Amino acid sequence: MIEIVNLSKKFSSAYVLKDINLSLKKDESVIILGQNGAGKTTLVRSILGEQIPSSGSVRIAGIDPLKEREEALKHIGFVPQLPPPIKLIVKDLIRYAALSSGVHEDKILNICEELELDVKGHLKKLFLKLSGGMKQKLLIAIALAKEPDILIFDEPTANLDIKGRESFYTLLQPLQKRRLLIFISHRMEEIKSLITRKIEMDLGKVVKDEKFI
Repeated sequence: MIEIVNLSKKFSSAYVLKDINLSLKKDESVIILGQNGAGKTTLVRSILGEQIPSSGSVRIAGIDPLKEREEALKHIGFVPQLPPPIKLIVKDLIRYAALSSGVHEDKILNICEELELDVKGHLKKLFLKLSGGMKQKLLIAIALAKEPDILIFDEPTANLDIKGRESFYTLLQPLQKRRLLIFISHRMEEIKSLITRKIEMDLGKVVKDEKFI
């Protein structure tokens, strides 16, 4: 699903990624760990086609996300750690997400309900005005409704309460064998029951890559 070959990214004379080689496949649930500055965010941006590498390549289902970004992103659902400053009311955001992903709005609303998000009571509210937890749940619902081959979550439960986290992981359990799940998270203990592979990064390099049976 994702093939990363000799990927490096340098700013001035400093490498933030150095010779990364990874093959991430469907039915894997991967956690990427590392301290701030380890290169995790730059790696994700490279996968999403937001970061131009200094050398090396990324392929999403054989597609170069730099040259065919729209096509590559059809395979990916991404939930960022910090919700973007979307200047739409919730109703319009859901409509836009449904149209761009080719799914029915009700599918997004149903997943919101499973996450215990009362989105129907906030349809006319600006997305920016929602609480952090509500934003996170709505973005998760949009990503899951798309049913992509690859789901990337950057600290997806950072703004969720305990009940919200439980609902989130419950929704992910049936997807383990059908999707590639990637977590950028410091909560290894919280999601270890889902994880089949652990990748540790430090100073722009992969220092450990461990698979679990």
